[in-house]
Amino acid sequence: MAAASSTCVSSTILHRLNNNTSSLLLSSTTTSRHRSSSLSLYSRNTSSIVQFSSKGLAKPSIEKKKSPVQTEAVKQLTGIVTKAEGFRFAIVVARFNEIVTRPLMEGALDTFKKYSVSEEDIDVFWVPGTFEIGLLAQKLGQSGKYHGIVCIGAVIRGDTTHYDAVANTTASGVLSAGLNSGVPCIFGVLTCEDMDQALNRAGGKVGNKGSEAALTAIEMASIFEHHLKA
Repeated sequence: MAAASSTCVSSTILHRLNNNTSSLLLSSTTTSRHRSSSLSLYSRNTSSIVQFSSKGLAKPSIEKKKSPVQTEAVKQLTGIVTKAEGFRFAIVVARFNEIVTRPLMEGALDTFKKYSVSEEDIDVFWVPGTFEIGLLAQKLGQSGKYHGIVCIGAVIRGDTTHYDAVANTTASGVLSAGLNSGVPCIFGVLTCEDMDQALNRAGGKVGNKGSEAALTAIEMASIFEHHLKA
């Protein structure tokens, strides 16, 4: 009886162990399948793919997208300043402070000559002061006769606020002349604190700003003629 009872108990224990083992195996298989299905997660909001390794979460691999801008195909256009033969220019000069504006004009004429602009293709217009430059420059640009307008003047600070009003208005006038006429109007007006500064920039130790304005006019005329002409 004792042996039979012992045998029955042993059978019961083995039966329970087998059931538990089967449950654990089933649970392990289910968990394994769940993990396997989670090895690769794709996010619909991004193009990143999150990958898992046996050691844990790996760094996301991000797909690199090519930039739509092809920089090697971008054109870089400049004006040609080596030769300006065939271009026509006008120079508008303010008579006020002529001791400064005349050397500036001469510097512009000399530069035009160096770059093969003939004298017949240059017209010089004198106006009373810098305030009147903008209006005439716009009319000349709208005439269709010129490829560029050089605006020359000199505004020197005094004891009143007149300097600020004239300098600002002149700059705005030249800008408006170019925008309204569609012809480059070059700002060659000096705005200086004193006469020494002005003379130094009209052929003195700082150079000649009239010459620089003429060179700018040549380059702008070249851009308009070779790259923007319909």
